[in-house]
Amino acid sequence: MEGDDRSRPNTDNEQETIMTKYVLSFHGGDAEIPTDPAEVEQLMAAWGAWFGQLGDAVVDGGNPIGAASTIAPDGSVTDGQRVSLTGYSILEAASLDDAVAMAKGCPVLSGGGSVQVGEAIEM
Repeated sequence: MEGDDRSRPNTDNEQETIMTKYVLSFHGGDAEIPTDPAEVEQLMAAWGAWFGQLGDAVVDGGNPIGAASTIAPDGSVTDGQRVSLTGYSILEAASLDDAVAMAKGCPVLSGGGSVQVGEAIEM
């Protein structure tokens, strides 16, 4: 967030940046994980390159999301629905703006999907 001052003095009279966790939720894009070995290799290389660029900011590389069940407020369950959430990753960044900048390199975007970036609130 612009103007979000997430720094605090440390014992050496320097500012220390407080890193916050951000959940990147992936939506849409290529619906199926490829089965062709060459396509799988290409996809994994793209993710590996992106994670490599992010370095220590990657807290949890996450996973793709498959079939899902939805529980309604009345307790009824709908099984096997395809949800728009196709995966997630968790990053650490100094601000929401920084996390958004990191997310712009996500391979999901080249597959036609979108990335939602949200701050994980410490409780």
